[in-house]
Amino acid sequence: MGRGWGTTVAVFFAVLLVGGACRLLLPERYAVNAPLGFLVFGQGRETPEDREISERIRPPDGFRLNVFAKGIPNARILRLTDAGDLLVSSPRSGRVYLLERDDDADGRSDGIRELLTDLELPHGIDLQQGWLYVAETGAVRRIRFDAARRQTQGDLETVVDGIPAGGNHFTRTLRFGPDDAMYLSVGSSCNVCEERDPRRAAILRFGPDGSGEEIFASGLRNAVGFDWKPDTGELFATDNGRDLLGDDFPPCELNHVVSGGFYGWPYANGRRVIDPDQGTGHEAEVARSRVPSYAFGAHTAPLGIAFLRNAKLPAWRGAALVALHGSWNRTSKSGYKVVSLHWSPDGRIEERDFIVGFELDEDVIGRPVDVVESADGTIYISDDYASAVYRVVAKSGENER
Repeated sequence: MGRGWGTTVAVFFAVLLVGGACRLLLPERYAVNAPLGFLVFGQGRETPEDREISERIRPPDGFRLNVFAKGIPNARILRLTDAGDLLVSSPRSGRVYLLERDDDADGRSDGIRELLTDLELPHGIDLQQGWLYVAETGAVRRIRFDAARRQTQGDLETVVDGIPAGGNHFTRTLRFGPDDAMYLSVGSSCNVCEERDPRRAAILRFGPDGSGEEIFASGLRNAVGFDWKPDTGELFATDNGRDLLGDDFPPCELNHVVSGGFYGWPYANGRRVIDPDQGTGHEAEVARSRVPSYAFGAHTAPLGIAFLRNAKLPAWRGAALVALHGSWNRTSKSGYKVVSLHWSPDGRIEERDFIVGFELDEDVIGRPVDVVESADGTIYISDDYASAVYRVVAKSGENER
């Protein structure tokens, strides 16, 4: 046995020992129960084989799921091009990939190519008026993009610089809104603290050229996913609750985000529950904070959200799909699935399982991150743990190929 392999084995057992002690001997607030590959190597596993996918991962009745593309390390944010291809950000590799559309109708991408390389933790991506925008950890850059030719043109140019970079939450999510403004989420630098830079734990808004920077909403610890509800134009964002307060508190959140809104972090959790570490003395801020529209389970880590807009799926149109990345600070795992949210006429929100099976009896084979819907109703889901993108289609109907 070589020295490198011996070191790996030693690290493996050390992590298991520490993780087991945290789970069994220490109070639940200190539990460390992340997927094994993430704990040991800081990354995931190989993409599951088709048989394991079919045995484990379950879509709703009337749908089927398959691997659309694999081998995309740390696959995170998805965006569809006008040509029907799929863009995928890969922060830890510093790349943006292009997955070619499925012209041969076998359910898989016809080819994978590196579109951009040598970026600094690229995460959020979006397309606007012939530009491809990329949110790195400390800047927003853009480049001309020809969707038909699958090519970029010219050089990357920086449109926003000096964004607070790194920290516990180093990813930045970028989307263009119905108002043609650029929205950028910047997560907190910590689990719970008072930030020095007010642009942390916030959603920022800019013009397409990076001008007119403003803090659109604040008190959002880590709003990785956001989308606009089609029938009302309202902006909704997922938000990850803080850690180290036990298995079942605080909830993760879905927030209706409005201009100037304050959403409680770091002084409040959930429905204005004062934070034990930061809330005392900030009762006024807690009182004026906006409460969540919906509470997900604690530590489930909701990330990407997409409202379904396709008329070919009438039973699902208007619902939102949310990727629950899954817990790590919990004695038993929770999340690791995609759920659908359904609005009733009185505004109440109901959560239903949509894709399950990424976690079974504490064994994890995937962690969903982002969700997008194509023009024909096909749904794509990224998985940064299994380095994959999945395709979900109706078993019958016009959107199955």
